[in-house]
Amino acid sequence: MAADETNAAHARSYPLAPLPDHRDVNTPWWQELWRRHAHITTPLRACGLPCDIEFGLSAYIVRASLPDNSYLIIGPPQEPPSDRPPGDPEGWIATRQHPDDQTLFEVLYDSSPTDDPGARPRPEARHGGNVQPLVEAVYQRLAQLGLLPHPAVLHESPRVHPTESMPTTRDVPGPPDRGPVYLYGDALRDLTDQLNGTASHKDAAALLHQILEPTDGLLAQLGEFFEAAGEKAKEAEQDDGFDLSYDLADAAAEIRTLGEVLHAAEDRMRALTPPRPAPRMRSAPSRAPSFPPRDLPPAPPRHTR
Repeated sequence: MAADETNAAHARSYPLAPLPDHRDVNTPWWQELWRRHAHITTPLRACGLPCDIEFGLSAYIVRASLPDNSYLIIGPPQEPPSDRPPGDPEGWIATRQHPDDQTLFEVLYDSSPTDDPGARPRPEARHGGNVQPLVEAVYQRLAQLGLLPHPAVLHESPRVHPTESMPTTRDVPGPPDRGPVYLYGDALRDLTDQLNGTASHKDAAALLHQILEPTDGLLAQLGEFFEAAGEKAKEAEQDDGFDLSYDLADAAAEIRTLGEVLHAAEDRMRALTPPRPAPRMRSAPSRAPSFPPRDLPPAPPRHTR
């Protein structure tokens, strides 16, 4: 996140709007989402607009707070969902909304593609996923409404490309009491925390799907990773490199075998139901136990004089 601070320095004489204040800000997955949307959040923050990253209906969106308590929503089309990576969609939709006044709803920009041949073509549709026309359109409309806290320098708007390389552990410092953040290990740890916290077997099955999906799941991709690492080891053309490549290939095979063994685990988890509580028996009124009458001992014989 230091990159967007630096990139915006030449285009502003005002400080950037502060970062969001919530616990996700310190998590690797949120930091990665923030980096992928920095080409949108940075120019907005340079104008004094606080931003955050949220999940919409099917994709991540940027939410920017405006001075009149309305807000901007900037994101890709939500329906149908796209398989494009976060921050790099086919097109952008920017709307202004207000939590209490529905009449303020307004579409500021829409470059999303359409498959409807009868739909009226939108001028901005030709820009697709290009961010610069989006930012300029948002600047222009907010300036008309008097909702820009700071003036914008359009021709010097900071540019951060969404497809920059992933940060290394050196790029993302950890909390004060820990060393570097391990992005992928921490992401899996977050998934484990979600699993521990869910009360639904259906939700647990959905988390298992993230691991066991045979093409894009974690195990499948982990197998691909070790296989690629083995090929990289071979490039050294040394005996130890070849030995290492065999070990890594064996690891990839074992991981794929594990995925095959657990292929039905998701469905089995989803089929589970929580145990029903045992029915409570109605308590009987308290009373002394009833015993059969005991035979009295025979009376002693009477003696006559």
